[in-house]
Amino acid sequence: MALYEYVTKEQLAGFDRYKYSAVDTNPLSVYVMHPFWNFLVKFLPTWLAPNLITFTGFMFLVLNFLMLAFYDFDFTASSAGNQHVPSWVWVAAGIFNFLAYTLDGVDGKQARRTNSSTPLGELFDHGLDSWACIFFVATVYSIFGRGESGVGVVTLYFILWVVLFSFILSHWEKYNTGILFLPWGYDISQVTISLVYLVTAVVGVETWYQPVIFNLLYRDLFTFMIIGCSFTVTLPMSLYNVLKAYRSNTLKHSSLYEAFLPFLSPVLLFVLSTAWVIFSPSKILDLQPRIYCLMVGTAFANVTCKLIVCQMSNTRCEPLTWLLLPMTVVVGGAVTGVFTNETLLLYLWTAAVILTHIHYGVSVVKQLSDHFSIFAFSLKKPSRD
Repeated sequence: MALYEYVTKEQLAGFDRYKYSAVDTNPLSVYVMHPFWNFLVKFLPTWLAPNLITFTGFMFLVLNFLMLAFYDFDFTASSAGNQHVPSWVWVAAGIFNFLAYTLDGVDGKQARRTNSSTPLGELFDHGLDSWACIFFVATVYSIFGRGESGVGVVTLYFILWVVLFSFILSHWEKYNTGILFLPWGYDISQVTISLVYLVTAVVGVETWYQPVIFNLLYRDLFTFMIIGCSFTVTLPMSLYNVLKAYRSNTLKHSSLYEAFLPFLSPVLLFVLSTAWVIFSPSKILDLQPRIYCLMVGTAFANVTCKLIVCQMSNTRCEPLTWLLLPMTVVVGGAVTGVFTNETLLLYLWTAAVILTHIHYGVSVVKQLSDHFSIFAFSLKKPSRD
């Protein structure tokens, strides 16, 4: 039995009818990465479970996050006069990031190769991807740092939200169209980030603070690239795909309210977390940027996983994730001064969010494993005794 049955009977029935449908038109993915992954997957043992590959890749990103948290907890190692992160850390970060990206690419191919594809595999993959957003964003930001004025942590916060927004757009598309349109920005960003880590090990973080053109620094171009890719490529393509489904009368939800319902919880999460940043008496984002972003990213992952469950089971998205209710109390108590020690409050709330999300993830995986009579991390079949 699962720890708690988060997935309803209606959703379980929806999973039984689920068929995977995705479109990938990115030239880098189609002509470079997929042939590379097709080559690599042949070397994997056939007893290796795809979900174990997925989880291993995710843990490489967590390892990167923890490694950079040890050497640069508050994003000041790149600032002038501070002890920089050792070069070997950037080499390791580049290798680990590319390994995570590669394993994320071969897990589905291993599933098809071993005839073990299930809806649980897709849910497990995309659920961990939603959590991975915070780990690779916060890790790569150590290269550029917060700057001398502290404004950099605000930049980090909004870059994180741009990435989260881009991620949820793909699953909003699928919630409305039934097709997962894989964003172009993902493959480009993963290859770029891996290279940036390795280049940093050679040239040092100081290089990214040099002007490129019109007094723009490399770090500024990196920020513009992320924002530009999201709002000039990802967003227009998502809107176009949904509009095309509407014109062809294949849209799953007829009213605007139902179509945009998946955005309600993410928007509320953004409002709550931003309100805490703006009205914090102790400037909590400046004090604890890494922990604050970890809290926001984990809460977002919890919201997104519930959307993915609804999207895959073809059921109605829940209007409000219950986790946001206690968060409203936490934020209200912080900004009004009811809780005087904001740092302690943040640590306690972050721990609560992480434990809540882990409980949700473990319970859902166990529930679906039982439903499909499979093991999550093994290709062996459960005993029917």
